[in-house]
Parts: sequence; C-alpha cells; structure tokens
Amino acid sequence: MSTPPAPRAAATTAAAEVVGLLADAGLSVATAESLTGGLVCATLVDVPGASAVVRGGVVAYATDVKGSVLGVDAELLARVGAVDPDVAAQLAEGARRVLGADLGVSTTGVAGPDPADGRAVGTVFVGVSGPAGTAVEEHAFSGDRATVRRSAVDAALDLVARTTRNLRADPGPARYGGPRTDGPRSREEAP
Repeated sequence: MSTPPAPRAAATTAAAEVVGLLADAGLSVATAESLTGGLVCATLVDVPGASAVVRGGVVAYATDVKGSVLGVDAELLARVGAVDPDVAAQLAEGARRVLGADLGVSTTGVAGPDPADGRAVGTVFVGVSGPAGTAVEEHAFSGDRATVRRSAVDAALDLVARTTRNLRADPGPARYGGPRTDGPRSREEAP
C-alpha cells in the first residue's frame, strides 16, 4: 500500500499535469487570485517548462482592485461582495483579457478565520474562462486558513485540467484546438 503524496507534492503533481495538458494543446493560462494570493500561479511556475504556457497572474486581494485592474463590475461588487460566483467568473474573464491568455482561472472565497460577505469560512468559488465560455464551481472546504487556501489551489488546478481535457476532446472551431477568433468573450455572449 502506497502512502498518499504530501499536500505540496500533490499540488506540484497536479500543476505538472496542467502544464503538460496546456502545452500539448498549445494553450496559455493566466490567473486572477484573491484568497489564494498568487499561490495558483506560483504552483504552476514551480513546474519546469511553465514559461511556455503561463502568461502571468494578478493578485486582486482588495475588492477595488478586482474592479480597477480586472474589470469586475463595481455594482456587482457593491451588491454581493467579493465572494460570489459571478465575481469569480468576471475575475477569470478579466485575467484572460488583461494578460492575453487562452484560459483565465480565478479564485475568490473566505479563508478565515471569520466569515466574509455573508459567506462561511471555507466557501470558495473557482472560475475558468476561455473562448468557449466561462464555468464556475463552488466549494465548501474545512480546515484552517492555510488548508482552505491550499484546497482552493487544488480545485483551481483540477478545474483547468478538466476544462483543457474536455475542450481538447471537442476540437470544433468554437473550442480549443480550432482556429482562434476574436469572437464573444463574455459569459452572456459565449456559446
């Protein structure tokens, strides 16, 4: 019986898988991170060869930075706060747009120790955006602040890996693997 990898080793393995999948597909990625504070991007760039696929990352920890740098709607932020699925979607779309990547991935949530924006500690939204649209997943993690943040990194890497695999399996013109266009980029306009 083998021992499961340590959390850091597991994240590094997942990041290596993501970098490999993106490289094989000829895709790039950018991050927009709130509660993870740059950990998603840092985990990706720990992988040798990441420079071929990682465009960069924006740490938008302060709520106003989410709007001013990444274009998250100020009215949305004022109405729901930073911990919301629509905010995660707009963060991912903003990372993709601002950094010129094929995929944008985002994290926003509550690492603790106290609830925020009416959300419980451990509530995390992870988003991914690409030419085929935007997807957001909600997670409820338990543990201390470091555990919640590490779990968010793992969830973000998993979402990018699954998205890349799924989109590579459907290489039509509107999907990855097809010709790039300057087509719709908002969730409302995307197919």
